Amino acid sequence: MNNKPELLAPAGSFSKAKSAFQYGADAIYCGTGSLSLRSRADVNDEDLKKTIEYAHSIGKKVYTTINIYAPDNMYKDIEKQVKMLKSINVDAIIASDGGVIDLIRDIAPEIPIHISTQANSLSAHSANFWYKNGAKRIILSREMNKEDIKNLINNIPKDLETEMFIHGAICWAYSGRCYLSDYMAGRNANIGDCAQSCRWAYNMYIEEANNPGNIMPVEEDENGTYILSSKDLCLIKEIPEICEMGITSLKIEGRLKSEYYVASIVNAYRNAIDDYYSAPEKYDYKKYLKEIDKVRTRELTTFFFNDKNNRDFQDFSAKQYNQEYEYGGMVQEYNEDKSTVKIGNKLLAGDQLEIIIPHQIKPVEFICDKLWDGETDEEIDHINPGVLGQTVKMHLPIKCNQGYIIRRKKQI
Repeated sequence: MNNKPELLAPAGSFSKAKSAFQYGADAIYCGTGSLSLRSRADVNDEDLKKTIEYAHSIGKKVYTTINIYAPDNMYKDIEKQVKMLKSINVDAIIASDGGVIDLIRDIAPEIPIHISTQANSLSAHSANFWYKNGAKRIILSREMNKEDIKNLINNIPKDLETEMFIHGAICWAYSGRCYLSDYMAGRNANIGDCAQSCRWAYNMYIEEANNPGNIMPVEEDENGTYILSSKDLCLIKEIPEICEMGITSLKIEGRLKSEYYVASIVNAYRNAIDDYYSAPEKYDYKKYLKEIDKVRTRELTTFFFNDKNNRDFQDFSAKQYNQEYEYGGMVQEYNEDKSTVKIGNKLLAGDQLEIIIPHQIKPVEFICDKLWDGETDEEIDHINPGVLGQTVKMHLPIKCNQGYIIRRKKQI
């Protein structure tokens, strides 16, 4: 059996990074404002410094992205950013543009370079090219299937690391190189400002050429069609095969996702990986998928991993699938009498709740018997989120650390 792969999680803020680490991530990746492909992810330089210091204090790693395709007028900002990342001891920089990579090597040759999936590395030939040009790791193209991946791993230097996506949103465009957002909304995805035009509903019509005016709508429902939208990648069933390939790092997508999403998905994959290495013959993906189902918002697909000819990845309905569960809150302080929870949605006395426990796949279920206002300590029968950071007090059935996530079962 190969060495256990790194579990790499997204983090759009310091708070999300703490959730990812608490629930089992070995490393996190994050952007730095306008120089990454998620320019709206909530990370500033001070947040990043704090994240790196915290990660290193608990033996974890932080990778940052400068994975835009940059015009010449951005290189002064990139140079400044690289120098800043060097000063705060970032563990690696994720990049895709050859010019950016060359700049990183000149300014900070000690920082490992991870070649972004945007670079579309499909082959051992491509991986070896980047290795000769200073790459420590190749993030594999999502267009590869498992045979492609095995062949690549068998034909690259042993010290060249590999990383692949195992879960999250799939971009409509080839390796994320998309111009649709810029065309539709004036927001360029290749410099980090994607408007997600592929997720929009479109009104489409067919008009018969020989019968002008005979217009027939093309639609899935009353909202039109979501012909460009894709399902979300999920390779939880394939974890044993992926681990046996010898991949260095398994990556979860979602820097714009919430702490709730990050904690839930990271916890599912952390348990799946650890359980496989503990008892491979007992691996049963269904219990992990059950947890993933509670937070997913789209249908799931294995994309091209098992079959390069797979076409089951378009999500024509764009329905929300997490109809049964939602984020309840995050534990701020545990007390045997009344614990303080920062709420994320409406809570009612009598709600059925679940505590997501790090490194434990089965959540702890309980009924919220009573609620107290977090400020006044007065008993209440419900609370609605109205103020950022609003808190409530409740009885918790087990001892919880700060940051534990509480999930609410919706009353349907």
